[in-house]
Amino acid sequence: MEQENNIVDRNYPSDVQIVPVNGREFILIGTAHISQESTDLVRAVIEQERPDVVCVELDEQRYKTLSDKTKWENLDLKQIIRQQQLMTLLINLLLASYQRRLGQKLGVAPGTELLEATRVAQELNIPLALVDRDVRITLRRAWNSMSFWEKMKLLSSGFVGAVEGEEISEEMLSEIRQSDVLTELMNELGEFMPVLKGVLIDERDIYIAQKTRDAVGDKVVAVVGAGHLSGIKRVLLENRQEDLSLIEQVPPPSPVGKIIGWGIPAIIVGMIVYIGFTQGESAAGDNMLYWFLVNGIPSAIGGVIAWGHPFTIAAAFFGAPITSLSPLIGAGYVAAFVQAYYTPPVVREFQTVGDDIGHWRMWWKNKLLRVLLVFILTSLGSVLGTYLGAVEIISNLK
Repeated sequence: MEQENNIVDRNYPSDVQIVPVNGREFILIGTAHISQESTDLVRAVIEQERPDVVCVELDEQRYKTLSDKTKWENLDLKQIIRQQQLMTLLINLLLASYQRRLGQKLGVAPGTELLEATRVAQELNIPLALVDRDVRITLRRAWNSMSFWEKMKLLSSGFVGAVEGEEISEEMLSEIRQSDVLTELMNELGEFMPVLKGVLIDERDIYIAQKTRDAVGDKVVAVVGAGHLSGIKRVLLENRQEDLSLIEQVPPPSPVGKIIGWGIPAIIVGMIVYIGFTQGESAAGDNMLYWFLVNGIPSAIGGVIAWGHPFTIAAAFFGAPITSLSPLIGAGYVAAFVQAYYTPPVVREFQTVGDDIGHWRMWWKNKLLRVLLVFILTSLGSVLGTYLGAVEIISNLK
């Protein structure tokens, strides 16, 4: 408690807090990720304080994304699909689109204040430290930590919010100017999905605070989102070494999920075999044919609705009955890979995806979004087919 009372006041606004710990000063600048005022404040504080090191709430991936204007040219969409990271990409795009729309309203590009911190540090020859966790690990931890229904809830809320393009009032803009918009969005989601807030906010408070503490120097300026300010300050004042190894790893799939993933296909195959023994090969063949059609047709229809390439539709039709019996890969990934192979997005479509994602018609016109649409709709078709197929086969047991 004594350290709490010793926090220095240098007439900075409340967005800047100075935390002394063991003879070191940590100057925390809490920013709104879409705010010109935050950008100006970051420059002013760094120039005045001339710290030993500047820490920024970025990882290498996000830093390259913000600073490299040609980043999309190097994105390997097929590799993302092979690694089954399309859901991570989709969530990232939905969140980025939300920030981008706010940035257009406020006249400031998302992340400008973070880039400004790196620029000022370079101008003044001050060492720079990127102290955030790898965004890919963060998103994968968030995704793997959610149940199936939480994932569906997140996607539906994010998809609808991005596509509807909800009007942003002046009152909302006023509130956003005073806060970290991404953190506010995550806090809202955290109200009905606590695990998401835990991974995206609480874990990163610990991670950023520890990496900031590890930075070399007696005076450290850290530029972080306003929503992280109190959490990082609390961790710094606790002044204990945090073990980051557990939150630097992507959690393995739940054993229950693995059992269900292998168990359901095994039960389906077992029921067909049982029908063959008890009712004859003809009955087993009829059930196998039904399984094939009831999986293939809805998945193929999903490909048609998404305006998939003819080979994409064929891949969905023939792939869904097989992939639905294996937890290793889904029909959506097979169809998305074929779509990306035969109708690859061009650089311009990568560059405009942040704007296009907010207009539902563009999901069919932008080839990158169409790959994602193929993935979503063919996956849903396969899920529907699996359910209908299982119900029919169970009803045929005698």
